[in-house]
Amino acid sequence: MTSHLTTHVLDATSGAPAANVVVSLARHLPGGGTEGVAQGFTDADGRLALGPERLDAGMYALTFGTGAWFADRGIPTFYPLVTVTFTVEDTDRHYHVPLLLSPFAYSTYRGS
Repeated sequence: MTSHLTTHVLDATSGAPAANVVVSLARHLPGGGTEGVAQGFTDADGRLALGPERLDAGMYALTFGTGAWFADRGIPTFYPLVTVTFTVEDTDRHYHVPLLLSPFAYSTYRGS
């Protein structure tokens, strides 16, 4: 199986998937800085497959546009962006990075 990246965003307040959340993937460069890799929106089930079929080893960042998502619903939030930084070591593995979201908290974990 080739390595690829997926995410699933759930609104922990309502218990429902968070559809239409913009998500950006960037790779951290060895000398500093980042380069954009891909961007997309979660589907009706809050899911998104993002990036190339295979991720090179290195450090990456997923940034979720949570502020805009909450603003569309008229809900104030403390976190306008949530960035999850993670490391790809095994380029043959699937990487799943879910996000549980509420206006004033979030959590994530290494999924399968």
